[in-house]
Amino acid sequence: MLVRHLFVICFLCVGHIVFSQSHYCDSVLSELHKQWPNNRTVNFVFHGHSVPSGYGRTPDVTLLSYPHQFHRLLKDHFPYAVVNVITTAIGGEQAEQGALRMKREVLCHRPDVLFIDYALNDRYIGLERTEKAWRNMIEEALTAGCKVVLLTPTPDTSEDLLNPDALLGKHANLIRRLAGEYRIGLVDSYRAFQQLVRNGEDINGYMSQNNHPNEKGHAVVAGELIKYLGVE
Repeated sequence: MLVRHLFVICFLCVGHIVFSQSHYCDSVLSELHKQWPNNRTVNFVFHGHSVPSGYGRTPDVTLLSYPHQFHRLLKDHFPYAVVNVITTAIGGEQAEQGALRMKREVLCHRPDVLFIDYALNDRYIGLERTEKAWRNMIEEALTAGCKVVLLTPTPDTSEDLLNPDALLGKHANLIRRLAGEYRIGLVDSYRAFQQLVRNGEDINGYMSQNNHPNEKGHAVVAGELIKYLGVE
């Protein structure tokens, strides 16, 4: 038990770097390096709400969202890989609804890596219900044998990113804690945007509306995804 607690403490201190160094997705990277005739299709599934769905200024849906940008970046690094990037996200959905769709609409795609991004909308169901739903999704995915990577939220300009009491910040902390507890992946989008603000950036320049990133904002998340995989 002491070892587990120490692991979680170290994880919370340095974010996703722990999992990058512990080679959480090395088996997937190994598949991406293979060439015909020894390769196979590698499936990356993005499950969540309107942001991974590609909504910009509602109701517009674009091909500039971070799953699509991630796909292009991944192919730049692995030109011989056969990669499917599958989006099972639904605009307006929160984690409880997403959890209900896991077996029927998500795990049926046999993801090698499942990314989960629901925190923006989870604010409306509270932390307790959110935690239960995320645990259900994580445990179902792990039972199915895929790698699981959690994403902390992208910004909502109605909240102060640097306010430690901001509701999105509390959800980000919950996601970090779950990633540490389950020893799974974490891409800390929230921390990346916080750093931009600390560097003097105007966060509005990364947003298409108050709660949806623009192409530049999605590029931040896509860059964090690539960095997490260790292929930057």
